[in-house]
Amino acid sequence: MAHKKAGGSSRNGRESESKRLGVKVFGGQTVSAGSIIVRQRGTRFHNGVNVGCGKDHTLFALKDGVVKYQIRGPKNRRYISVESA
Repeated sequence: MAHKKAGGSSRNGRESESKRLGVKVFGGQTVSAGSIIVRQRGTRFHNGVNVGCGKDHTLFALKDGVVKYQIRGPKNRRYISVESA
């Protein structure tokens, strides 16, 4: 009997969905309370004044104002603050 041998199945197709991480608002830009500033894995950026940190380490503004990035502390950590405009 002439028949076609079984074709091999594709070994691709397991790519996970992108998580859209990264900085959403840059220094000097104005934000409203509750808006997301950075989505991150772990604390690449730390929360400063008027910035909250979610359970997935997302940083968000607690008050309306202007975003300010700074490096401080003995470990040269990057902090994000929101200063009132």
